[in-house]
Amino acid sequence: MSVVLNPYLSFRDNAREAMEFYRSVFGGDLRVSTFDDYNASPDPSEGGKVMHSMLDTSSGLTLMAADTPSSMPLPEASAFSISLSGAASDDEELRRYWAGLSEGGTVTTPLEKAPWGDAFGMCVDKFGVTWLVNIAGEETPSA
Repeated sequence: MSVVLNPYLSFRDNAREAMEFYRSVFGGDLRVSTFDDYNASPDPSEGGKVMHSMLDTSSGLTLMAADTPSSMPLPEASAFSISLSGAASDDEELRRYWAGLSEGGTVTTPLEKAPWGDAFGMCVDKFGVTWLVNIAGEETPSA
C-alpha cells in the first residue's frame, strides 16, 4: 500500500449534510459511522453525530469528515484550503466540480485564465470550506 494524504474536515453538527453535498459534487461511495455505532459518545444527545465519514470517488479522490462534539473546540476553517488540480484534458471534470462546489457558496476568485496561463479559481463552499481549482493550460510544443 502507498502512503496517502487525505483532507479530513471537521464540522459541528452538519458533517453528514456536508458529505452528502460533496458526494453530489464528486460522485463516489460515501460511508458514514456515528458515535452511537461505536458507543463512543459520553453525551447521548450527540450519538447520531458523525464520528467518521469517508467519500471515495472513481477519480481517486478521498475526502473524510466528522462532527466535533460540543465538548471540544471546533478548529478554525480559514486556516486551510483544499486544492483540486489537473491537466487541460481534465478541464470538463474540474469545471463540473467548480460549479458544484461554488453553488450556494462564495466565489472569491472566478475560474478563469490566470497570469501563469492556467485556469484558476477560488471559492468558499456553503459549508465554509475554501477550494482552489487549477486547470493546467494547453502545453506548447518545445522548440
